[in-house]
Amino acid sequence: METEQRTVTANGITQAVRVAGPPDGTPVLLIHGNCSSALFWEPLVRRLPPTLRVVAPDLRGYGDSATAPVDATRGLRDFADDVAALLDDPTLFDADARPVVVGHSLGGGVAMRLLVDHPHRVGALLLAAPVSPYGFGGTRDLTGTPTTPDFAGTGAGTANPDFVARLATGDRSTDAPASPRAVLRATYVADPASLVEDEELLLDTVLSTATGDDNYPGTAVPSENWPGTAPGERGVLNALAPTFFRIADELVAVAEKPPVTWVRGDVDVIVSDTSLFDLAYLGSLDLVPGWPGADACPPQPMVGQTRAVLDRYAAAGGAYHEVVLPGCGHSPHLERPAEFVAELLALTSVSTG
Repeated sequence: METEQRTVTANGITQAVRVAGPPDGTPVLLIHGNCSSALFWEPLVRRLPPTLRVVAPDLRGYGDSATAPVDATRGLRDFADDVAALLDDPTLFDADARPVVVGHSLGGGVAMRLLVDHPHRVGALLLAAPVSPYGFGGTRDLTGTPTTPDFAGTGAGTANPDFVARLATGDRSTDAPASPRAVLRATYVADPASLVEDEELLLDTVLSTATGDDNYPGTAVPSENWPGTAPGERGVLNALAPTFFRIADELVAVAEKPPVTWVRGDVDVIVSDTSLFDLAYLGSLDLVPGWPGADACPPQPMVGQTRAVLDRYAAAGGAYHEVVLPGCGHSPHLERPAEFVAELLALTSVSTG
């Protein structure tokens, strides 16, 4: 299938939405991750059967959707509210549709928030390399216990300023490690060859990111704790920080528990127990000066945290299935599309009974 773009007004903002398949097809909602857009799903959608109704929005501040501000104090709820409003648009979904919700990275956190806030609208959940239910950074054990009360070392202050500047100027070069193309090749996938002919399309999605205090990366505040920065109250990276995004207990307590499939690569360098985007882990490698040591600030066990929460979800009456793809990085749907499609189709069968 190929998608077509539509523009709708939902939750008070203009949202660009890519749509494929018949209106009465089995509904699938695709939620992209940080520094990308709905087009990041295009290589996957091409492989899906025409019996599915696929809807993939550009989140606010990405792609062609409105550059609306992100209130970080709401965690990822701004994004989830935008997506929830699309479920009631009759041009996109049949009435009372309960799609399989697929969330990648940040989009996995949005999908969790959508399930907690609207459990009757989610048929199943496919989490692809999702952010931890305890947020990104700052929580140092399997229960999400913080090292510091202000979650120092998380949020917008941890963003690479060169990468942000290159995003803002639409840089397509390969002349620096922080160029968006270099970051796409080095961190979004384990093997750049998996990008093949779609690299320019995928780079377009990265460069569609709106930069600034209200979007990516957001605002930062000083901290007395290492490394001297903590999350502000505006912008995307702060919305991901554990100061504001801590959904573990709510996820376990949700009354309606659809089946969850968790797909991840075993060499992911973004969402990992040894993440190259976790300042504590980089400190342990002597790449960030002043690291106070493992007792005070160990790396965040992101994968272990997700598994611990999903184990609790299952013990409370839900069910989940973990799929680990050897040699795969942060984008399983790009790197291992056949396996990813199989898992998605298995969930559509379960969600439709």
